[in-house]
Amino acid sequence: MSGRQEPRPAGTIRHAVVAGGSGAVGDLFTALLAAAGAEVRVADPLAPAALPPGAHWVEGDITAPSGALRAELARTDLLLLAVPEPVALGALPALDGVLAEGALLADTLSVKGRVATAAGRLQGRRQTVGLNPMFAPSLGLRGRPVAAVVLHDGPLVRDLLGLVAAGGGRVVEMDADRHDRLAAASQVLTHATVLAFGHALAELGADIEELAAVAPPPHAALLGLLARIASGTPEVYWDIQSANPLADRAREALGHGVDGLRRIVADGGEADFERYLHNLSDVFGTRLPDFRDLCAEMFAHLPTPAAATGPAGPAGPTGPVPVSVPVPVSEENHV
Repeated sequence: MSGRQEPRPAGTIRHAVVAGGSGAVGDLFTALLAAAGAEVRVADPLAPAALPPGAHWVEGDITAPSGALRAELARTDLLLLAVPEPVALGALPALDGVLAEGALLADTLSVKGRVATAAGRLQGRRQTVGLNPMFAPSLGLRGRPVAAVVLHDGPLVRDLLGLVAAGGGRVVEMDADRHDRLAAASQVLTHATVLAFGHALAELGADIEELAAVAPPPHAALLGLLARIASGTPEVYWDIQSANPLADRAREALGHGVDGLRRIVADGGEADFERYLHNLSDVFGTRLPDFRDLCAEMFAHLPTPAAATGPAGPAGPTGPVPVSVPVPVSEENHV
């Protein structure tokens, strides 16, 4: 026997292995696949605390598959790598000769360039797609964007993307370079802005109770974003800031924006500031009214972060102001 795996016939995903299925993103796809009737195996060195119905744990290291895990990989229709980038890159060479040539190889990494290059070095022409849910998994899939980088298309790729769409996700297809550029702007830059805002508050010595008592909607929204990130999983936000090769360029652009505003205030006048705002409005093109209305809708439903009650909290005209600050939720993925 040669040990070479025969190509699998085209068809729906009947069997799936999710490496890292006990994490938030892996759990999202494990539940999606199991709900669609697939036989799902969650590959992890340690047993998950809980699994959805239809999913079962198989012990093993995806970077050196052996025993039961190797057997599952040899018969699977889909291997989904919901693991950190170093683990995924370390696993790919070990999959040659184990994963069937007709199987689908997918990942959920937040950066696609390096894994796309590494996947292209595998023997054969396996169907390959990279997915990136652009939201925290606990928010749910319905209506949320899922970036999809299709490297080698095929029926199993279309089946997986169809499952995401059937679950309510918005599949947005793009190539790896475009994905990483958009991730730098939509994730790296956004999070860096919020983190810099928090650093500035700390440097100014701002008192949170005083801020909460007077916070206008834009400030309250930023406080909420900062609280969400600060109470989240550090490795998630570190991965976003450190893994993308365009991350430093995004942070540099953020610094340029602050410097440009400082120069206008120091050396310019109101007319210069008006031109500055006009130039910023050009970013939106014809979508300016859409996002302006979105902001108005958000602010209309934003609870007012009132000051805390008790001895330390300031009182309103007739007594302590009731607390209406929503409790931040810790997430294991993107804001």
